[in-house]
Amino acid sequence: MMKSMLAVAAVAGLSGFAGLTQERAQEAQQSQDFEWRGRIAQGDVIEIKGVNGSVDASFTSGDEVEVRATKIEHRRGNAEDVRIEVVEHGDGVTICAVYPHRNGDRPNTCESGHHGRSNTKNNDVEVRFEVLVPAGVRFAGKTVNGDVEATGLRSDTRISTVNGDVRVETTGLAEATTVNGSVYASFGRADWSSELDFSTVNGSVTVEMPAQVSARVRASTVNGSLDSDFPLTITGRFGNRRMTGTIGSGDGGELNLSTVNGSIKLRRRG
Repeated sequence: MMKSMLAVAAVAGLSGFAGLTQERAQEAQQSQDFEWRGRIAQGDVIEIKGVNGSVDASFTSGDEVEVRATKIEHRRGNAEDVRIEVVEHGDGVTICAVYPHRNGDRPNTCESGHHGRSNTKNNDVEVRFEVLVPAGVRFAGKTVNGDVEATGLRSDTRISTVNGDVRVETTGLAEATTVNGSVYASFGRADWSSELDFSTVNGSVTVEMPAQVSARVRASTVNGSLDSDFPLTITGRFGNRRMTGTIGSGDGGELNLSTVNGSIKLRRRG
């Protein structure tokens, strides 16, 4: 029952991506564009894997996922050498920016989940992804150098980067991590049973959740403070920089919040 109907093309028209400024539209026309669209079953995932460049996802009321990738050359590397690959699998579709590899190195590959390899080897070609996601289709977006933003979504969402900010707003569940940047997450579901992770090293962590959440909470910071709108029942040791406890009865899933240089805030959604 494959879920996708492939349509890959170099295009100049940018309709459907309303957030694109005129300047960026002109830039996109001058560089190499990639477009994919197709139907993905509800509950399955559209996964984006970048390396250099931002990932920006938003909601569409249509029934097709749309993905645009714009390649931009800087000082090193040739945009034509960076491939955009589409991999269909049992859980959905994965789309990657795959950079060229040096002779003797293992080839870079596009694979789903934690699999795959993409080492840029000093290639600074930037690939900016823009994604339109229908309700019920899970979104997973990651890059290394760039911000990741997923707003207005209506499905479970997981995003990550290394150097950049992460921001997610969804009616489903969410996870968001970075290393050098801030984390903002707002999610609408209160019924999870596993772990949700929100973490950074250099930056703040702000998480908004429904008022009816019941969860176990672990939060820690080294240079920062902890602040919560939710009453917390503390278990074990408590300090202004480390806390383990529960929200409500604590019979739901786990919520892990961590940073080194920054504060942690738990807020009631809405």
